[in-house]
Amino acid sequence: MDILLNVVDNKKINENITISGSKSESNRLLILQNLFPEVTIDNLSDSDDSVHMQHALSTKDEVVNIGHAGTAMRFLTSYFAVKEGRETVLTGSERMQNRPIEILVDALKDLGANISYEDKVGYPPIRIKGTTITKDKVQINGNVSSQYISSLLLIASKLENGLEIELIGKITSVPYINMTLSLLTQLGIESSFEGNIIKVNPKKNIDKQTVVVESDWSSASYFYSIIALADIGSEITLSAYKEESLQGDSCLATIYEHFGVTTTFGKNSITLKKVRATKKETLEIDLKNAPDIAQTIAVTCFAEEIACNLTGLHTLKIKETDRLVALHDELSNLGANIAVTDVSFHLEVTSKINKNIAIKTYNDHRMAMAFAPLAFKVPIQILNAEVVTKSFQKFWDDMQQIGIKIDKL
Repeated sequence: MDILLNVVDNKKINENITISGSKSESNRLLILQNLFPEVTIDNLSDSDDSVHMQHALSTKDEVVNIGHAGTAMRFLTSYFAVKEGRETVLTGSERMQNRPIEILVDALKDLGANISYEDKVGYPPIRIKGTTITKDKVQINGNVSSQYISSLLLIASKLENGLEIELIGKITSVPYINMTLSLLTQLGIESSFEGNIIKVNPKKNIDKQTVVVESDWSSASYFYSIIALADIGSEITLSAYKEESLQGDSCLATIYEHFGVTTTFGKNSITLKKVRATKKETLEIDLKNAPDIAQTIAVTCFAEEIACNLTGLHTLKIKETDRLVALHDELSNLGANIAVTDVSFHLEVTSKINKNIAIKTYNDHRMAMAFAPLAFKVPIQILNAEVVTKSFQKFWDDMQQIGIKIDKL
């Protein structure tokens, strides 16, 4: 489905939106729930990724296809590795079969897991023969995707002797590692993270409990962008959010102050309001702890005529698409003067935005959603718009609620 977005009447926005539970928290908890059936989950994400995760955890089929769901691929690799007596072929979409998994597989094999490649070495599909793991120490690079590390942490307490992970070199995406450890703590599983050593103690059973998933901060980023581009006085209230969040993307509240967006925390909600901003000449942000909001910030800067240098983006090369190249190509079509490296994004001030440009989404949900707020500046087309369901089922309904007109092409 290709669509045209346009804002006919750019009046002040005043809306209330409820956002589904965090995909990151939900997928971690789904693994933990299957290891510890005493857990009940409330406000579970309705994203495609979480649907794929639930199906994969419930099916008895040998071949498990998780589509584009990268989190599911990584977390399930460790999960099936410890399912003694079960043999699973874990596969995904064509793009997923070109996203690396070798670092995680090597770490699991070092622990004694039985995993082999069905086709290309280092990439899915992989054949996993579940076994009992007794080794309790492993090394992994600290600058890889935090999902590899979290994948190991999620199964750690079910290993006979627990697990000690030594992170080699510089550690990135620490908030996502801390999110995993915080969820373990909530369930009563003891762990520690000191220096470059993470330890998780073994745990056979936990107390019966319900865990409420906080709404997704990555999804909130698109509303921050919309308020940044809207008239002064516009506001949107989003639920359900916590001031003390486990999610690294909650740094949005501070970052978007640069664009004149204030964040007020209520009881299980945040209210975003547009005030007059003092624009910085160039915005410098290190996003190593929150790379998923890079696309949103880049588009906001372009729309607001703010130069920016975004760094810490090395993990964007292996997402649903190469997000740095995709940003470069689509923003260039809109008239941006832009440069990217393998780890950074650099944008110069542009005063004109080309109208009616068709944005390619490359099967990447965040490309579609990050560019949608530009409709507050110019009419814009989004190709393959249904890709947003990967993380945000009702995204286009919410866009219409706040005043974006949507026409199918």
